Amino acid sequence: MRQKLIGMLPVLAVVILAWFASRAPQLARVGFSMLTLAILIGMLVSNTLYPRLSAHCHEGVVFSKGQLLRLGIILYGFRLTLAQVAAVGVNSILADALMLSSTFLLTCWIGIRWLKIERHTAWLMGAGSGICGAAAIIATAPVVRAESPNVIVAVATVVIFGTVGIFLYPYMHAAQWWPVSDAAFGVYIGSSVHEVAQVVAAGNAINDSVADIAVTTKMIRVMMLAPFLIVLSWWMSRFAHHDSATRRIVIPWFALGFIAVMVFNSLVTLPPALLDAINTLDNWLLAMAMAALGMTTHHSTLRQAGIKPLILGAIILVWLVVAGGLLQRFLAG
Repeated sequence: MRQKLIGMLPVLAVVILAWFASRAPQLARVGFSMLTLAILIGMLVSNTLYPRLSAHCHEGVVFSKGQLLRLGIILYGFRLTLAQVAAVGVNSILADALMLSSTFLLTCWIGIRWLKIERHTAWLMGAGSGICGAAAIIATAPVVRAESPNVIVAVATVVIFGTVGIFLYPYMHAAQWWPVSDAAFGVYIGSSVHEVAQVVAAGNAINDSVADIAVTTKMIRVMMLAPFLIVLSWWMSRFAHHDSATRRIVIPWFALGFIAVMVFNSLVTLPPALLDAINTLDNWLLAMAMAALGMTTHHSTLRQAGIKPLILGAIILVWLVVAGGLLQRFLAG
């Protein structure tokens, strides 16, 4: 245990740096959250200091990207209530479900069949683009038994193309690319932009009304992470493995914990100060997982992945923008 605690100190140091950096107005405006910065700084450390520190902090780094990640996903449930789901209406839920499923399936089909990308990377890119960015990627990784290089490549595409979305969606709103109401445009952003932080940035760049609806729609999309992981685990047990010894459903217990916490949060009203404290703790736990992930990734990982994941990320961004906009036009009647 002492070795784990010592090993977690460099991870914590990376997260503290990420926290300070995330408070810079220039980075906040473009949606660079503490989680995103934690993995970027972690990668910088990985390619400079970590090789000399790894013997002393390996256990803590592995613990951070494993157990702390799962605890962070469970606590994420405190951000949602069933009342929020009911408040945004059927259109938001329908848009989220359609965009999630179509984006995941399209990413896997194009990535694996046409671009010949390693399947674990394609699965993670589909989860990250379809649900909630880096948090979905690192939650999906243990279910599909992905390795750190797969995770890093998938996160990189979410950061790059989600950042493009921060600037693109306000421009589309101003240019009236999709002539829909502010409420519909909020659903559009929430159901098609990658990361929660990127949704906040894009919505706030338009107006408060759009931002509120966009964030609520996005959080419902986040809520779909748990059933997605359970369905994905079932699918892998039936179709993804040919070895009879592996043909079993591996229930991601942290996904069930996420659902349980969300239900608890819906039934029990916690003091706002306590909820804020829990959500702050959760941000730090997830940031530590991201930092640890970055600290175990060498620059050769991205180089070996090549340009194909970037091509896939660009295709999926076009899909999210076009399909999401057409869906809102259809729902608006």
